[in-house]
Amino acid sequence: MPDLHTTYLGLPLRSPIVASAGPFTGQLDRLVELELAGAGAVVLPSIFEEQIEHETAEIDRLYTVHGESFHEATSFFPEVDDYGSAIDSYLELIETAKIAVDIPVIASLNGANIGGWVKYARLLEGAGADALELNLYTVAADPDIGGAAIEAEHLELVALVAEEVDVPIAVKISPYYSSVASFVVGLQRAGAAGVVMFNRFYSPDLDLETLEVAPRIALSTPEELRLPLRWIGILREHLKMSIAGSTGVHSGFDAAKLILAGADIVMTTSSLLHHGPAHLAT
Repeated sequence: MPDLHTTYLGLPLRSPIVASAGPFTGQLDRLVELELAGAGAVVLPSIFEEQIEHETAEIDRLYTVHGESFHEATSFFPEVDDYGSAIDSYLELIETAKIAVDIPVIASLNGANIGGWVKYARLLEGAGADALELNLYTVAADPDIGGAAIEAEHLELVALVAEEVDVPIAVKISPYYSSVASFVVGLQRAGAAGVVMFNRFYSPDLDLETLEVAPRIALSTPEELRLPLRWIGILREHLKMSIAGSTGVHSGFDAAKLILAGADIVMTTSSLLHHGPAHLAT
């Protein structure tokens, strides 16, 4: 049996196969299965700042509306102190995951503004996450804002978060930057300990029956491996930080290609959703 130990974000891993953020990594029993199947680490599902803030605002609105309408109406709502918010549930997931498995647990964050990124990064670190994965994505739909401005803002927030937390930070990026190579090198200068290439996003589709926009995400295919394979091969010699290859990893052959190209680890979700957590062992 070959020695599969490696290092990612400065963390020692027993294997370079990591279960990336997805439905399975949000369930404790599945996390245990992934560990038993040989996962080197797990990335918990992303927590979205917009989700947290919307939930908080909605709770405040409900209490205000009903509290001012009828005093008796407040009895229909739980006490605020007992209410389990999204962030509370996520912090509890980190804490219980750390108890359930012995492999590194990486928390994933998708912020909406710089203050939110920093605030929630601190909370995730405080809950015991071994590392943080920041999901960067902006729909550059405003023609008055150039790519350079967006990239500068992203680099600034990575630098701020890196200064505020002590755990290592990985940045999961899209392939849509005007200069992927320059931006990734900039992430390293900003204090990131690693980069994940690449993220996949919900894309709008049109439902011809309802005439409504329907956000959808499709599972990856092995053919999509070529995109991270290309960029990892290009960037490896320019980076000292860790590189994770993601998108299109469905077999050991796919994993081997990315590692040969220069990835320290590979991440997979779609293959696990197709075949179950035990597939990771293959």
